[in-house]
Amino acid sequence: QVQLVESGGGSVQAGGSLRLSCAASEYTYCSYDMSWYRQAPGKEREFVSAMYSDGSTNYADSVKGRFTISQDSAKNTVYLQMNSLKPEDTAVYYCKQSETGGRYCFRDYWGQGTQVTVSS
Repeated sequence: QVQLVESGGGSVQAGGSLRLSCAASEYTYCSYDMSWYRQAPGKEREFVSAMYSDGSTNYADSVKGRFTISQDSAKNTVYLQMNSLKPEDTAVYYCKQSETGGRYCFRDYWGQGTQVTVSS
């Protein structure tokens, strides 16, 4: 089973920065879309950012201009650089790997989540 290992969470003051990492443990014949979601206490999980298999990216309006998704193909790792953090960014952040590009490429894999806390 695919395993995603996340790291880089922590506690920072408003205006600070963090970089989250998500390392995938295996490859398959499928192509992959990589994305980040977050979930604050008492709220539903929400989309943050994605990098698709063709290299294109997408961001939630709430993080545009502050967050950047990138990847290191050699390390099979996806990053989320978070700058100008706000208290409302406080949440557990989850990495997701979505299979695409083939008949049997339909599975989603989630990381364990990493806590990001932004104080005011």
